[in-house]
Amino acid sequence: FAHWIDHKTGRLDTAKLEAKWKARWAEIKPKESALSKAPLSAEEIQRIFYVLVMFPYPSGVLHMGHVRVYTISDMLARFHRMNGKTVLHPMGWDAFGLPAENAAIERGIAPHEWTQRNIGIMKEQLSRILADFDWDRELATCDPEYYKWTQHTFLQLFKHNKVYRKEAVVNWDPIDQTVLANEQVDKDGRSWRSGAIVEQRKLKQWFARITDYAQELLDDLETLDWPEHVKSMQANWIGRSEGAEFVFKLDTSTTTSKASPITVFTSRPDTLFGVSYLAIAPDHPLVSTDFLPSSHASHVLDRAQELLNNLSGGSDRAQKTKMGVFTGIYANHPLDPERKIPVYIADYVLSSYGTGAVMGVPAHDMRDYEFCQENAVPVHRPVVESETAESTSPVFVGLGKLRKIPENGEFGGISSKKAGLAIVSAAAAKGLGKRVVNYRLRDWLLSRQRYWGAPVPVIHCSDCGTVPVPESDLPVELPKNIVLSGRGGSPLAQATDWLNCKCPQCHGSAKRDTDTLDTFVDSSWYFLRYTDPRNTSCPFDASRASAAMPVDLYIGGVEHAILHLLYSRFISKFLWKTGAYGLNALNQRSDIAKEVRVAISQRENGGARNGEPFKRLLTQGMVHGLTYKDPASGRFLKPEEVDARGSSPRIIQTGETPHMSFEKMSKSKYNGVDPGDTVSKYGADATRLHMLYLAPPQDVLEWDTVSIVGMQRWINRVGRLVDTACKSVSSEPFACSADDQKKWNKEAKETYRQTHIAIQRVTESLETTFAFNTAIAALIELTNYLSAVKDHKHPVFGWSLMCLVKMLSPMAPSIGEELWEILRNCGYLRGLGYNHVSEGDSVFKHKWPVLDQKALQKLSTTIVVQINGKVRFKLEDVEADLEENAVLQLAKSHSQASKWLFDSQSQPKLILKVIHVPNKLVNFIVSK
Repeated sequence: FAHWIDHKTGRLDTAKLEAKWKARWAEIKPKESALSKAPLSAEEIQRIFYVLVMFPYPSGVLHMGHVRVYTISDMLARFHRMNGKTVLHPMGWDAFGLPAENAAIERGIAPHEWTQRNIGIMKEQLSRILADFDWDRELATCDPEYYKWTQHTFLQLFKHNKVYRKEAVVNWDPIDQTVLANEQVDKDGRSWRSGAIVEQRKLKQWFARITDYAQELLDDLETLDWPEHVKSMQANWIGRSEGAEFVFKLDTSTTTSKASPITVFTSRPDTLFGVSYLAIAPDHPLVSTDFLPSSHASHVLDRAQELLNNLSGGSDRAQKTKMGVFTGIYANHPLDPERKIPVYIADYVLSSYGTGAVMGVPAHDMRDYEFCQENAVPVHRPVVESETAESTSPVFVGLGKLRKIPENGEFGGISSKKAGLAIVSAAAAKGLGKRVVNYRLRDWLLSRQRYWGAPVPVIHCSDCGTVPVPESDLPVELPKNIVLSGRGGSPLAQATDWLNCKCPQCHGSAKRDTDTLDTFVDSSWYFLRYTDPRNTSCPFDASRASAAMPVDLYIGGVEHAILHLLYSRFISKFLWKTGAYGLNALNQRSDIAKEVRVAISQRENGGARNGEPFKRLLTQGMVHGLTYKDPASGRFLKPEEVDARGSSPRIIQTGETPHMSFEKMSKSKYNGVDPGDTVSKYGADATRLHMLYLAPPQDVLEWDTVSIVGMQRWINRVGRLVDTACKSVSSEPFACSADDQKKWNKEAKETYRQTHIAIQRVTESLETTFAFNTAIAALIELTNYLSAVKDHKHPVFGWSLMCLVKMLSPMAPSIGEELWEILRNCGYLRGLGYNHVSEGDSVFKHKWPVLDQKALQKLSTTIVVQINGKVRFKLEDVEADLEENAVLQLAKSHSQASKWLFDSQSQPKLILKVIHVPNKLVNFIVSK
């Protein structure tokens, strides 16, 4: 190993070493691919381990967050392969989306050219960090051979009535005449490109009925081995709440009799008598000249549009305000028709949520109270009071009992829970209320008015209506040579040759749907395509997908903890339910053996069930970079403006000490780190080790290169240890039976124990806890121990060194391979009895060290000796698990025993009682 180190600088020639092994890996015959044939045997299915990392958007730049997640997935894939698993570890590209379209507009390059170029760059960058993916399974969502099956999935949803089309609000740029994504609207509600105030308009768009699966998406979270905070985020997003719906009929003296009643949902039916107003969304059906009083209509419609526009770019800005306007309409209270309830438009009510209307109870809801204060709405007095203490706040939000006041009538004095049930029953008797379960989850908006996405495979015919594209006509490809300007509406609507087509049913003139699918659709099933990526007759073979699903370990950023995971769960469950994969699908096939069905049933029910796609989830935290700020101006400083040498950085121009902090890496903060520069300077293996060692994977990682030299030094130490060992090749093969161990000397026994301690810690870290820093610490400790071992010729030392190299290899693959080759070439492995090791061998073809639980027991121990409960002396280096009589004899014969167990006449004292705690202490209770 020493010949790789420059003896002047002490630095390892990582570039040449990594190049050697990348070339060697390319030469090695590709490992047999998982799922290479179908159907698989039961034994083959049981060996499959599916490690999946969230595929990236091909931006063309690999950042440190990528390095972290791909280092983790690569290490774990190699680990499981060494444990005898047939590992599936694919990679692909989430290639559709707005960034490529924007790049096309700004740079005058076609999106597909931009995307393919970036994919090539990022594949090379992945190679530099020594990531080993199943490139034979590579896919890109923008490839027609992939989005053909994305469109097929949409048609399956269409067939099963799980997609529908309705009007929904979009962000509209009135100058560029185009729809904007939320991220294209700034904090002031202006278009990022034209600067125009963005308007809200309604367009017909496609939705998926994910709400049909709301309860099972919630229930099945319990079957998943996911971080609790992620499951909580999913549960909160689904947002199940039990409550009631009440119907408020409208006062016909304030609106036309044709107006429909207002239905509201509330989780607090006990507060029904405290309603001060009803609030409806700005685009509620009542907000129309057909229903608004003529005296209010003009003003209300203008204000409603203002409130709608305030929602541009999402509802964040609206949540900071509580603006509203009185419609002039009144509604009748369901249980007290004489009470007239004013109807307001409020910006915090969304038409896409619930019924688009809520009841305002300001005495028992802080948001409602703030709305009343903002809009001068009279506040009805509290109808619920605390059962334990008098509340001094104007808003009492807890449960209690209904006050004995006229408004509460017969329900006064009853607890909130009982009163709520009784009030719902009373309203139901009048046909004006019912108990319901509500979900915060909304149906999934699939439509995007952009070019760079999978076209919706639907044709619109004036005679036949909405007609699905025939399967035989898929894929509906994007038109080529289209000019993208970011203006003038949907780009596809301008491609007339593509737009105009024949109706598949009547063969008359028709038009294609000009929307493209949300990119979340592309990423909601890619893990299934990986199981059979070259299939041209269907999205994937059911037996292949069933053999690999659910994914054993899914790795990615916590920022995707809600939508991507939720949509993937929905689509996976839908495909499983409709027989695209899973045991139900295979039960229809005669070529699937019984034992194969059993193996697939075990996979389906081994944790994740009911079509859940991801059995276990590992979410890694972000990587933050060191940031410098000028203390006077608060300006972010460029690295070249700071003298960072030594322990106290200084601003070069002023000599002052900058403010330093770790923050999310960004160009504006000048704290980004180019992974390529880091790999060039320190090597891929040291970079990987440093990344794994700095922080547990779920935590934010504060990246710095100050301590990476520690990893370089450790690598060199292991290399020197291997070089030294090769000078003392053992002629005795390694054997570790109980009889063999009896013949070992004390050092060999301790070496065996120390090695198994490391095996236990590293294996647990990579298999269970994901405490990778602990794993590396264990290997460093083993290196330190082996460096002090004197007998390098003993086969136990050789075996231990071999275990160290094996366990290091998944983390630092080129170093591991080089050290393994050195051990092989010098005959060291053969000397240990590894006669099957041959030229071209790889450390990754060998089994992971197996833990011997018995070896963890201490060989010797220190026993404390107490006299009447006080420590008097210690027995050092006592054989572990020694019988009590033997321990007592050792204590009595110790040099200090005469002082404490004998009197001044050298006569033994009377021992009244002995307390013995094995391997820890012995306490003599003696007469005084």
